Amino acid sequence: MKITTYTDFGIRTLMYLSTLPKGQRSSSAEVANVYDASRNHIAKVIAHLSSLDYIESSRGKNGGIWLAKPPSEINIGQLVRALENNLKGIDANASDSDIVPIYQLKKVLETGIDAFLQTLDQYYLTDLLNDTFQFESLSYTKQA
Repeated sequence: MKITTYTDFGIRTLMYLSTLPKGQRSSSAEVANVYDASRNHIAKVIAHLSSLDYIESSRGKNGGIWLAKPPSEINIGQLVRALENNLKGIDANASDSDIVPIYQLKKVLETGIDAFLQTLDQYYLTDLLNDTFQFESLSYTKQA
C-alpha cells in the first residue's frame, strides 16, 4: 500500500508542528520550505488538516498554524483515512467490476488495505516522534 504525497505531507506537517516549542507557531511557507514542497500544495493540506481539527490557525501579526491537540491523541490510522481519497484498492467505477475474478481481486485488496489500516491504528503521532520505538519484532533506534 502506498499513501499519496498529499497524505504524506499531511503526516509530515503534523510531525513538524509537534517538534515546535510550546506556543510557537509556524506557517504554510515554513512547512513548505522544510519539506521542499510547493507552498500551494502545503496550503491545501493545511486547510484540510484545519477542517479536520488537527491544527488551528490564525491570521495577522501573531498568526500562524499549530497543533489543535497533543500528538498522543492523533491516531495515524484515522489520519490516513481522513486524508486519503481512495482506500478501496480498485476503481469502483470500472465497468467489469461484476466479473468474478475482478470481484475476488477487489476483496483481496480490501482485506490488505484493512490490515494496513489496522496496523496504522496502533500508532499515534507521538510514536513517530520518539527516538526509539518498537513495532512487532523489529525495533529501531535513531542514530545520532
